[in-house]
Amino acid sequence: MKSVSTRELYAYWQDLRGERPAPERRDIEPAAIKTLLSDVFILEHTTGADFKYRLAGSSLCAAYCRELKGRPFGLFWNKEDHEALETTLTAIREDAAAAVIGYRGVNDRHQSASFEMLLLPLRYGGEDFPRILGIAIPTDSEYWLGVHPITSHEMVSMRLIWPDEQPGFMRQVVNADTLLDNTFLNDGSSGADADDHNFAMTRLNSTIAETRATARRQAFRVINGGRS
Repeated sequence: MKSVSTRELYAYWQDLRGERPAPERRDIEPAAIKTLLSDVFILEHTTGADFKYRLAGSSLCAAYCRELKGRPFGLFWNKEDHEALETTLTAIREDAAAAVIGYRGVNDRHQSASFEMLLLPLRYGGEDFPRILGIAIPTDSEYWLGVHPITSHEMVSMRLIWPDEQPGFMRQVVNADTLLDNTFLNDGSSGADADDHNFAMTRLNSTIAETRATARRQAFRVINGGRS
């Protein structure tokens, strides 16, 4: 991460989540990141891999010369980048990945400004992560920002970050192994008879096998991080 603001938001998110894959939406305290708020946004999942802006800071909206709240997140991205963007958003929503995206914001005069964007998952309601905390920071100062609106994005780079050094679906394997070690290998101290114990072992081993098969299918994602 190049930007000081990007690193600051990531550190705040890390502190909030603790041992969890991601913090809850309600954990975010605006006062704690008040110096960043003008560049911060929150995305809300709609359908499929689509998100929309639920909130957007004043400086970010000024760069587009319009209010972003309620607009689709994919609105400004070039169609060549949509596949990479959708894959990234799916990894964030389903697997609690974080992502750093470098892009150029382009106006209708074909002038461009470089930005760094950070996307961080937030839990809200169910079991996945349908909210995203983000920040977009210009990495160079262009005189036209806030005067001529950004009308499109060109993706330059994209990097997924696994804060726990493993995707969310891999945590299921670890949890299953822990359950096997701590619950069922206890020499009958739980009071279950041998038949119940063997049945439980069979069911658990089957669950672990299915989860590992899923992990093998999902462990490798191809991200096209840039334009040809």
